Amino acid sequence: MSTPEHFPGLAPSLLSRRTLLQALAVGAGISLLPRPGGARAATAPAGRVVVVGGGMAGASAAKYLRYWGGSGVQVTLVDPTAAYTSHIMSNLVLNGSRKLSSLNFSRDGLRKQHGVVIRKAAVQSLEPIQRVLRLSDGGTLAYDRLIVAPGIDFDPAYGLTAEDYALRTPHAWSAGPQTELLRQKVAAVPAGGVFVMTIPKAPYRCPPGPYERACVVADFLKKRRNGNVKVLVLDENLAITAERENFTHAFNVIHAGVIDYQPGVQNLHINAYTGQVSWTDAIGTPRSVMAQAVNPIPPQRARGSRSGDWLQQAGLANSADGRWAVVDLLSYESTALPGVHVIGDAAQTGLPKAGHVANQEGKTCADAVLRLLAGGSPDPAPVLNSACYSPITATTASWLTAVYQYDPASRTMKVAANNGVTAGAMPTEAANISNKNFKRMDTWFKALMADTFS
Repeated sequence: MSTPEHFPGLAPSLLSRRTLLQALAVGAGISLLPRPGGARAATAPAGRVVVVGGGMAGASAAKYLRYWGGSGVQVTLVDPTAAYTSHIMSNLVLNGSRKLSSLNFSRDGLRKQHGVVIRKAAVQSLEPIQRVLRLSDGGTLAYDRLIVAPGIDFDPAYGLTAEDYALRTPHAWSAGPQTELLRQKVAAVPAGGVFVMTIPKAPYRCPPGPYERACVVADFLKKRRNGNVKVLVLDENLAITAERENFTHAFNVIHAGVIDYQPGVQNLHINAYTGQVSWTDAIGTPRSVMAQAVNPIPPQRARGSRSGDWLQQAGLANSADGRWAVVDLLSYESTALPGVHVIGDAAQTGLPKAGHVANQEGKTCADAVLRLLAGGSPDPAPVLNSACYSPITATTASWLTAVYQYDPASRTMKVAANNGVTAGAMPTEAANISNKNFKRMDTWFKALMADTFS
């Protein structure tokens, strides 16, 4: 049998057919998740399902509702954008390895191959009693089940505004124009200059992403400036939140002398016009620096969860802090509104807020909705996997993976190990950082996006 090095995602002790298929799929770059087992209703599913949001979670749910559900299930996907721009791999735009255009994915395959109706509009309001969505184009959509995957929004923070993010200090944590602006700012950092990036307290989108970005930027700048540059990483978390061993090695060895990683920072403040960044370090000492480029990654929340926005008004933003939607992890049905399911980054699940996980959540939710439409119940023991690759230089990468199983005692998804959920089990990271991982990263990405949008 091949080792986890060959098949990221394979835990040697998890040899059930389902988990083995998942593990082999991840290693081969294929994100296919078999339909969960368990009893299903004898009747065919039928009904109207509306999916809000055409990103990784929403597109996966829409596709597999039709792929598994057949002609009796009508699926409409609502999104105001013409195409999806992937946040996955967008850090490679910063060093010129990729063009932003290579991350654009059409939803035409969902329409042509699977019969998903695409509605280019935004949601204005939700009327849950009538089960009706009101849209920005003036129309309405009635539904039997609603799946909501709106993604995330960003809070003004550190003294910055939305205008600052767009024009002066881009966060680029949603791939698009800010990604290109940040690329330009990185390239303009002079010899002897300082690039500052900040990391918000978890949860945030893509746990390893900020550390990956620090590595990619450091690799790019030290080559252009003969090592005479500083990448200052100010992390509000007390430690690296993902791939701790590999990123510690990357910071302290591969990019030693360039990356200055500081965890546990507080009281961040950024002047968008001068580049001055101030903070309090982990031992309470006030610090400041003048930066030539600043990349603040702000605190995040479910899109639509601000006061007065449609998600908040509908009561879906029901986490304790009002930022996320709380769901039942067997079906992703909202704990606040029956018949409404929330998936992807907007949901409070305890799972990583990442593209591969969003794809898996979309499929799990689609399966649950089809069972419910057929008069059955969701699979009582869902399993999904998480996988991602992280570039460390322009030619090397690491990876992180885990298989998650539903734990009925805690009603949560937990990392699976030793033939079942194990307290304290952690995701597995690559044994080393290598060029081989970098090459496999492209295979994984292509297959994941094809599985989602084709």
